[in-house]
Amino acid sequence: MCPRPSRFALPLAALLLSWQASAADLTVSAAASLTNAFKELAPMFEAQHPGTKVLLNFGASGALLQQIAKGAPADVFASADQESMDQAQAQSLVQPAERRNFVSNSLVVIVPATAAMTPKTLQELAQPAFGRVAIGLPASVPVGRYTKAVLDKAGLWTTIEPRVIGAQNVRQALDYVARGEVDAGFVYGTDAAAMPAKVKVAFTVPTEVPVLYPIAPVEGAPNTSAARQFVTFVLTPPAQAVLAKYGFGRP
Repeated sequence: MCPRPSRFALPLAALLLSWQASAADLTVSAAASLTNAFKELAPMFEAQHPGTKVLLNFGASGALLQQIAKGAPADVFASADQESMDQAQAQSLVQPAERRNFVSNSLVVIVPATAAMTPKTLQELAQPAFGRVAIGLPASVPVGRYTKAVLDKAGLWTTIEPRVIGAQNVRQALDYVARGEVDAGFVYGTDAAAMPAKVKVAFTVPTEVPVLYPIAPVEGAPNTSAARQFVTFVLTPPAQAVLAKYGFGRP
C-alpha cells in the first residue's frame, strides 16, 4: 500500500497518486493565502469527524481550478475570488447550491522591512525608485487580477507593467518582497501579517470588487458527505475565530 500523503500542500502529481486514498480522506484544494489558517482548521475538523483525514492542497486559485478540471482528486474548492469559482461553476466542477462566501480579505502594498523608501499611494509606487514590483499573474492568480484592476483604474498599469515580477501565487509574491528581491509587492493583508518581521505594509488598496472567498464541494467528489460538512464547518464560530486570528474578515 502506498504511504498516505501529508495533510499539507500536495503537488498535482502527488494528488494524482493519492487517488486510491481511503474513502475517509477529504482533499481540500484551497487558495495559497489560506495556508496558515487551513493548516490549523484541518485538525479541528478531524477531531469533530473521527476517521476523516484532511489533505490540503494549496496554490493559485486558477491553477487549482485547472487541476480539478483535469481530474485531480478534490472534494472541496476554496477560491480567493469569485471569478475562479464562477469558472468552476460554469464548467460544472462544483455544486452551486452548496457554494458559500466564508471570509473576506484586503489588498495591500508591501515593501521589505528594511526598505529605505515606503510609498504611500499608487502614484508614488510608479516612481523610478520602485523598479521591481511583485504581482500575481493576472491570468491565474486572483490577487493579480485585483491588482491589475486597481492599476488600470488609476491609469498606472502601463507604467508599472514593465517593472512587474510575476508570481505564481500570492505567497510567492510575499516571498519575493520578504527576501528583498523586489522593491514592493501586492498581496493580501493576511499574507503581510504572516511575515511581520520581514515585510511592512505601505498602504491598503481599495478595490471596486470586494475580496470575498467562496467555497464549495466539488461535483462528483470522492467524499461528498465530508465535503459538505467541511463547507459548513468553515462558517461555524470556532472556525471563523481561527480565520479571524489570521486576519480574515467576515464574508
